[in-house]
Amino acid sequence: MLRIRITANWRFRPGTKLPHLLTVRWLGQIGDGIFQSALASFVLFSPERQTSAVSAATAFAVILLPYSIVGPYAGVFLDRFSRQRIVGFANLIRGGDLVLIAILIKAGDTGVPLTLLVLVAFGINRLILSGLSAGLPLIVNKVELISANALAVTGGSIGVVIGGGIGIGVKKLFDSHGKSDLSDAKVILIAMTCYLLSALFTRRLSRTEIGPAPHEIPNEIKGLRELSEGLRILRNHPDALRGIFSTAIQRGGLTAATLMGLLLERNTFNPPSNPDAGLAGFAYALGVAGVGFGVGSFITPYFVGYMGRHRWIRLMMVAPAPLLLFFAFLQQEWLLITTAFFLAACGQAVKVTNDALVQSQIADEFRGRVFAFYDVAVNGAIVLGAVIAAVILPTSGKSVELSLLTIVIFGATSLILLRRSKFFVAGPSQ
Repeated sequence: MLRIRITANWRFRPGTKLPHLLTVRWLGQIGDGIFQSALASFVLFSPERQTSAVSAATAFAVILLPYSIVGPYAGVFLDRFSRQRIVGFANLIRGGDLVLIAILIKAGDTGVPLTLLVLVAFGINRLILSGLSAGLPLIVNKVELISANALAVTGGSIGVVIGGGIGIGVKKLFDSHGKSDLSDAKVILIAMTCYLLSALFTRRLSRTEIGPAPHEIPNEIKGLRELSEGLRILRNHPDALRGIFSTAIQRGGLTAATLMGLLLERNTFNPPSNPDAGLAGFAYALGVAGVGFGVGSFITPYFVGYMGRHRWIRLMMVAPAPLLLFFAFLQQEWLLITTAFFLAACGQAVKVTNDALVQSQIADEFRGRVFAFYDVAVNGAIVLGAVIAAVILPTSGKSVELSLLTIVIFGATSLILLRRSKFFVAGPSQ
């Protein structure tokens, strides 16, 4: 079988617009980190509100479920209208949405209006990230694609972690001068400025630079049918489809582990009566995981060049198993942090590699619909992972069963879903 080696390439051709796209993405994701830290503080680490597995899972579902509504229509928008315009206007709308959220949080409102506005904010976020991912192959060539994905996804993940750290630090500063809810509202307004800056930097890209080209635009809007079209297209690229499902499964497992870490930091490793200590511990674990994201993305282009995309994805699905097994029977804070690092590194390696796999196989005229399906699959798995964790985890967060279940699912994904006879290099373009 012909195998083409893909070597790591961190040098991009002169004049590329990649820095402009990365600036838009990274600014928005720094804002995401700031926004999410304020929400976590308000909902999960408030002295007035006790955190259980169910409440934590519900918070995750509220954050991630909106894309199940936005997703069916995201593909047609991204394949029909200027992605540059969509990303710019979506950031402006998201900024306005955060102003309303800040007003409700200042008033201590945890009701339906706040939930709906948060759903809108995160639904818009997924639309933006899908548009930027779909447009990336238009501004870099195939040789640069894995490295460009590594930069985009890693920088974004690190940006979320940095934003979270900024949000927590600024909140502590504001807390010394006022009420906790007012501090959270002020932090959310800081996140809003990141979104407005992201919208401003979108103007550095031309209207059609990240697609779609005029001849690629479909003649009609089909709504839910777009999602089924994305799946139909992927059926002609079975290795890309299997890669998408494996990425979704990995993200679901990572979400379950995140919920476990949240509850351990909130209710076991720190006194439940001191939520600030729990928030600080959880933030530190997320920071270490952020470093893991960076390491996973940095090493991926080199290892893909050595062993190929398919084998690397298979390996990264099972690599966290030894640490997860160790952590199942020794749930201590230092081991939680170590496991977070390796689980994040392996997960990011899977995501970066599969993004490039999908981008290289799918024509631009279909890429928006495919990435809409991709994001719906990933977010659905994340919500499912949160639900499973809520069923298994006690309020303390201590559980042997959840770690063992994660090991079994990851192993089955690598050995069955990604088995070599079905998941392999299909041709010279790979």
